[in-house]
Amino acid sequence: MIRVLVLDVDGTLTDGGIYYDSTGNELKKFAAKDGAGLLIARAAGIRVVICTGRECEAVRRRAADLKITDVYQNVGRKAPFLQKFFAENGYTKEEIAYCGDDVNDLAAMALCGFVACPADASDLIQARADYICPQRGGYGAVRGAVQKILEEDGRWKDAVEAAFGVTID
Repeated sequence: MIRVLVLDVDGTLTDGGIYYDSTGNELKKFAAKDGAGLLIARAAGIRVVICTGRECEAVRRRAADLKITDVYQNVGRKAPFLQKFFAENGYTKEEIAYCGDDVNDLAAMALCGFVACPADASDLIQARADYICPQRGGYGAVRGAVQKILEEDGRWKDAVEAAFGVTID
């Protein structure tokens, strides 16, 4: 059973574009569907971890909006960082899911029992993934991954009800 979901940001939670406003602030577009998926994941008891190689205030803000406290930015090499994180928190490979889109995610993916990626992920990532979401990065792929994880172990309906008070068939 998946207990933790690790997410890349650029190209996974976002469309991969990096936008700057006229004052030099970095902007990102996040999908509301992914936010809903992460609320459902948390309702199912899944710990959500954001792990990204870049640093951006927009990521901090989005994580705060979603009440995600495990936000790690400027992580140049994700695998060693996550290996230590998993060991310190007592997670086994089978309890960890990862969603990412590009080659910088490959080594981290090898540490995880379930790997998902957006439809527009690189070919190398798609070849490694257990599940290729039908959605592109930044357009609901994370929500798609959450649904797949929770449907596979029978937690989807209960998690949706816990998150939103909605009963689904």
